[in-house]
Amino acid sequence: MSADIARAVELGRTGSAQVDVLYEGYHGRSDHRVAPTVALIRDGRVVIVVDPGMVPSTAAILSPLGSLGLDANAVTDVVFSHHHPDHTLSAALFPDAAFHDHWAVYRHDLWQDRDAEGFSISPDVGLIRAPGHTTEDIATLAWTDRGLVVFTHAWWTAKGPAVDPYAVDPEALHRSRARILDFRPYLIVPGHGSAFAPSADTPR
Repeated sequence: MSADIARAVELGRTGSAQVDVLYEGYHGRSDHRVAPTVALIRDGRVVIVVDPGMVPSTAAILSPLGSLGLDANAVTDVVFSHHHPDHTLSAALFPDAAFHDHWAVYRHDLWQDRDAEGFSISPDVGLIRAPGHTTEDIATLAWTDRGLVVFTHAWWTAKGPAVDPYAVDPEALHRSRARILDFRPYLIVPGHGSAFAPSADTPR
């Protein structure tokens, strides 16, 4: 655990972040359709969209955003949990945002190298590495007034799957899951399903 994140967990943050699911994802459908769970995090003036990927139409993201009183121009930051197209394809909806992945921040023509591990986007939102599904996976941690919420592809849904059939490094994935659960989040927002409260039945 990075010193920055460990200190945040030990001392607690202000819990000012607000989280919403804009679009609930799915996978494994017989019609070959797949979509990520697209989420919104607000922390003061920072407005973050996580995993704006493949959705039926742009309205699937923009309409719920609008119902919260926001438009695409209000989004200041976008996080890619990893670079699979189903999690990135709608990124162009937010042309003025800063884009975050495992090793850099991108905005317009500016590429700024940095490691995601321990990086803070805002006072109550940070990133950590969570490899396994891919070597480049990261998780987004948001401290809310109800506790920690983690956005991650370490799980596709609450049921796992226990063994990720596409994981490039299954052992790393199990370590990432264990690490995330060690943070004791009250809620996990997985890659392709509804948010869930971790329990003893959560695949490790």
